[in-house]
Amino acid sequence: MTDSTLAQRLEAVRERIGSAASKAGRDVRDIELIVVTKNHPASLALDLLDLGERNFGENKDQEASPKAKEVELVRPGLARWNFVGQLQSNKVRSVLEYASCIHSLDRDSLLKELVKQLAKDPDRRIQVFLELNLTDDPNRGGLDPKELSRFAEQVLAQPQIQLLGVMGVVGLGIEPAVDFERIAKASAELVAIEPSARYISAGMSGDYEEAIAFGATHLRIGTAITGNR
Repeated sequence: MTDSTLAQRLEAVRERIGSAASKAGRDVRDIELIVVTKNHPASLALDLLDLGERNFGENKDQEASPKAKEVELVRPGLARWNFVGQLQSNKVRSVLEYASCIHSLDRDSLLKELVKQLAKDPDRRIQVFLELNLTDDPNRGGLDPKELSRFAEQVLAQPQIQLLGVMGVVGLGIEPAVDFERIAKASAELVAIEPSARYISAGMSGDYEEAIAFGATHLRIGTAITGNR
């Protein structure tokens, strides 16, 4: 039986998304909600499926892989999994078994491994976002925005990879609008190269309404819907 408080939290978020979209002069149908189910059991994803959600986000393969398999056994063909965390090259093969979209493509070595694994199945396709590093820490995950155009060209050359757009996470202690503006600027740079790569993965539980105002199309929302684990 679906948890009524889960349904209430989900409905509240849906309403706030609709309100923020209206305020920004956008069509809410152009905004995709991805419910981040990390640290929660497969049963939560099943409950969310019952509530009409289809898109889920996970950030660790060792948790996501068995969860996706369990959900598929119970409700085959319904869930769409998004990998939203930092992806290690040695996990690419596993992630490709269940994920429809990777939001964190950010370096040459990861792209190389992705191409290598995809080549084993010529019919396989994967959607990706290029994750931006919006900090001054080069060891932090994400692509240096200065490298965006160069890296995007390499990704676009791969026939089994569909480049959707850019992804970003607002830094700690940063006014969200500052980083959302940087993400929007990077998106415009990418669109100039490839007009179809117009999507923006940005906005989490604490800032998704502001993300919508800056053009976010894919919202990665966890605790505001799932509660704490």
